[in-house]
Amino acid sequence: MDERFVSAPSSDNGLDDATLNFAHEVFEVARNGDTSRLATLLEQGLPPNLRNHKGDSLLMLASYHGHADAVRVLLTHKADPELRNNNGQTPIAGAAFKGDLPMIKLLLEHGANIEGASPDGKTALMMAAMFNRTEIVDYLLAHGADGDAKDSKGVTPLAAAKMMGAPDTAALLERLLKS
Repeated sequence: MDERFVSAPSSDNGLDDATLNFAHEVFEVARNGDTSRLATLLEQGLPPNLRNHKGDSLLMLASYHGHADAVRVLLTHKADPELRNNNGQTPIAGAAFKGDLPMIKLLLEHGANIEGASPDGKTALMMAAMFNRTEIVDYLLAHGADGDAKDSKGVTPLAAAKMMGAPDTAALLERLLKS
């Protein structure tokens, strides 16, 4: 199954309305964090890396919406923590944007790349810095994130924090990167 599974009309991909409705429900299960239902579906053969029309995987949806138990179930069933959506975003970058440190820890424990950058070069550290998420910036740096990484425009996490008016993360980065 690919992302056309839920985006194309049934006449274009041969899928009937019932199948398309089921696909929609599956993505809602992940988005809403229905761990029990998700586990049952995965045990019945649902592909753990199923993606919607935007390329968002079940893991992306569950992690972005803060459902740690659903994320654990998906990871146990071999969901790929590096699977990017159509915009090139990873689950860890989404968790950094949302300010969800426990989710970041969970994703890293299961193989997420701390430096996994989007096509514009923005890393989870940059996302956290831009949105003044000091606890996440501190954690990512302590676990090997590159504080001097640059996005496609040459912007570092410190510069991004300053541009976005994130004084706490800018001060933290200045202090930590000097030492």
